[in-house]
Parts: sequence; C-alpha cells; structure tokens
Amino acid sequence: MTARLNVNIDHVATVRQARRAPEPSVVAAAMICEQAGADGITIHLRGDRRHIQDADLTVLRQAVTTYLNVEMAATEEMIRIAIDVRPDAVSLVPENPKEITTEGGLNVRPNIAIVRAAVNRLRDSGIVASLFIDPDPQQIEAAREVNAQQVELCTAAYAEATLGSHGIHGEGAVRANQELRRLREGAALAAQYGLHVAAGHGLTLRNVGAVAQISEIEEFNIGHSIISNAVFVGLERAVREMREAIRGTAD
Repeated sequence: MTARLNVNIDHVATVRQARRAPEPSVVAAAMICEQAGADGITIHLRGDRRHIQDADLTVLRQAVTTYLNVEMAATEEMIRIAIDVRPDAVSLVPENPKEITTEGGLNVRPNIAIVRAAVNRLRDSGIVASLFIDPDPQQIEAAREVNAQQVELCTAAYAEATLGSHGIHGEGAVRANQELRRLREGAALAAQYGLHVAAGHGLTLRNVGAVAQISEIEEFNIGHSIISNAVFVGLERAVREMREAIRGTAD
C-alpha cells in the first residue's frame, strides 16, 4: 500500500508573515493540496508564531476535509490549544527558539513524564498522539512507554547525506545507506511495538523514493521541498510530483 502524503504548508505562512499581509492564504493552499491528491495537511504551531498563527489553526480545522496534523511542543499552552481545536493528530516535536527549522527528533527519555502526560491528554480528547523522534531504538521504546499511537521518524540525517556535493552516488552514498538502514530498522521496531509509522524532514523528489520503499512507513509529512518546487511549477503540480515520487512513478 502506498504511503499517505500530508503536505506541510508552513512556508506558505512564512511568505505571508514576511509582509504581515493576508496573502498567500493558507486555506487556499490547503484546498489546492487536497485537490491535487494530498491525503492531509500538516502545520507547525510554534511557540514563537513565526509562521502559522492561532487563527490559521482554527480556520484550517474547519476548512481541511482530509486530515489535519499539527506539530507542536509538549507545553501546557500548546496542549490546551490542541484540545480546544481538536485536530485529527498532534505530533509532539522539540522546539528551540533560535533554530531555523526543527533540528532533530524529540528526546523522549529525559522528558518522559511531560511527554506521557501530554500524550494521555491528547488521546483522552480523541486526538492521535504522535512523537517526532530520531530512528533510535531507545526513543522508539520510550514512545511505546508513553503510550503514543504513532512515531514520525526524523529523516534529516538521511536527507543531509543525500544533499552533499556528490549526493547519493558519491561520497554521501555510504552515509546515506547507513541512515537508510537506521530508518528501516527503526520503522520495523516501531511496527513490532504496534506503533503507526510516519516519516519526514528534508525529503525531496530526489531522495524520497528509497524511504518510500520501507513498507512499515504509512505516512509522509513533507513541506519545504513541495513549496519550493511550487514556486516554479505551481502548487498543484508540485503536490502531484511528490505523490508520484512516493509511488515510484516519477520520471
């Protein structure tokens, strides 16, 4: 079965916030993505509100007809917002105010009490609780311990290895294959524990295919690559091209 594609539209909001203007509309972007075949929409409501705003979450909850996945930190403020708005899923992520983008997976073990409490509150509210973690056995085990329903494996290390000067066909090939192996093993372990498995971060048309071959991965969350491609080919085509790449039918 082909993995689902949730399109992250954060960077539509990034462009809007650059001018504090009403355009481009995240709702219009979400509708185009759904019309192009996206299985869901992902947004990250950050503590610093650098792109997605609270009002965006509210209106997208009403507008999205497929599946709304919200990334957020496991803070009291964010969990309250999630429980109030009720997206389909919440992915708990680490957050550093100085980061350009999420730098890696959530370190669950030292924060296990906080994460467990957040997961329980989300689940009690009928929201799928997912953890964005590195493909590390200890993190996957911790995800099971806190009763998460899903893990999203961070693909950043794999993606970075494929984007070097020589790419996956040169010096980066060894590291890329090592990281791909970690993803395979992590996905298999998570599935063995009964967790649903998603993946994302840094994936592009060029490197998603190998990850899409991992049978345990049910869902991808991809944003930057799609929005970047949309600048040149339009959002609808960019979404379709990523779907084709995941299916293995791209040119």
